[in-house]
This record gives sequence, C-alpha cells and structure tokens, in this order.
Amino acid sequence: MDELLGTYLRLKDLGIKPLWAADHGVSISIYYQDPDRNVVEIDVNNYDSPQAATEYLRLARAGVPDQIDPEKLVAARKAGASASDLHQRTMAGEFAPAKPYDPGESF
Repeated sequence: MDELLGTYLRLKDLGIKPLWAADHGVSISIYYQDPDRNVVEIDVNNYDSPQAATEYLRLARAGVPDQIDPEKLVAARKAGASASDLHQRTMAGEFAPAKPYDPGESF
C-alpha cells in the first residue's frame, strides 16, 4: 500500500493526475492515461495470499468497484490506518471521490 500511495504522490508531484482509482475487492488500483490514450493500472493486492483473495471473492458482493479518492487514502494512511483498514473503509464508501469517475468523459 505504501508503494502504491508513494507512486501516486510521486506522479502527482510531476503533474501526472490519475484518471480514476478504485477498490476492486481483491486489489486497490489507480489508473492513469498516457499521451497515446493508453490506460495504465498500478495496483496493490488487498490480501496476502491467493487463498484469502479467493475466499473474499467467494463471499463478496458482486457489482461495480468502489471508486476512491487517492488523497483521502493518503490522509488516512498518514493518520495511521493499516492497509487492511483502508480496504475495509473503501468498501464502506468512506473514501469516495467528490465527483465519481465517468468513463464516458475519457473514452
């Protein structure tokens, strides 16, 4: 999680803003679009093993990924939230962006 958020901050400092970010349940992803309009995904697994991720998928709700605001994740991590806490809180909608991502605006 720290590497994902560190990469987000490093790219932000270079003026590179994410296209969108989401918690997919098994992973948290931040998406960027390059100058050729290719989408690049940077992610981190939410579970330490394939078995734990599979168990999550077996029990999880189906649906659309929970969109997140990376700035809110950074602030919560700096305040001491663990990676597991961040995942639980994203799934509860705590880190939702003020304006949800609309793929129709980008593609």
